[in-house]
Amino acid sequence: MKKIYVTLSAVALCLTSCKKEEKMDNGDAVMNDTVTTEEPAPKMAMDSAAMAQAWQAYMTPGDMHKLMTDEEGKWNCDMTFWMGPDAPAEKQTAGCEIEMILGGRYQKSTYSGDMMGMPFEGIATLAFDNASNEFTSTWIDNMGTGMMVLKGTYNGNTRTTTLEGSAVDPATKQPKKIREIYEIVDENTRKMQMFETPKGGSEYKSMELVMTRK
Repeated sequence: MKKIYVTLSAVALCLTSCKKEEKMDNGDAVMNDTVTTEEPAPKMAMDSAAMAQAWQAYMTPGDMHKLMTDEEGKWNCDMTFWMGPDAPAEKQTAGCEIEMILGGRYQKSTYSGDMMGMPFEGIATLAFDNASNEFTSTWIDNMGTGMMVLKGTYNGNTRTTTLEGSAVDPATKQPKKIREIYEIVDENTRKMQMFETPKGGSEYKSMELVMTRK
């Protein structure tokens, strides 16, 4: 019996071998029992000295932070608003106090005044990210419950920062595009222009702010 089993096994192996040879002769793909996979290349870990140097550069205030520091102090604010593309201009005044926080890394501006017959308070923060080389601005106030976040870059030739982002229109509950141009006019004067683009509409100028140092 053992000889019969051995003979049958040998025949089966021969048949299998012949079928494989026929497939190879016909140009058909040959199936392998094992699949070869490439090992991912090991990532080069940053050594501790290089990492420390990178973080040191990231956390150290630079030239853009110096520009922000130059604005510390109290300012008078003359504001002009347009509620829509064809709306008449409305004017308001406010006061602003600017300070650098967290070791001179961020700027915080606190605004106060009257708006449409109501006490007005607003807080802005400004950061310059050493890694991404861009500014991030945030705004909150007591006239709403949302936060506006804008990002952009500084142009040293025109001394302007152009920021872009979006906010939700409380009337339509739809997002609208926001574009802001902040200009360093001179040592004691700053000018900010804001433009809005409602969903499905065209861009229009919604605010102009002129700040003079007290």
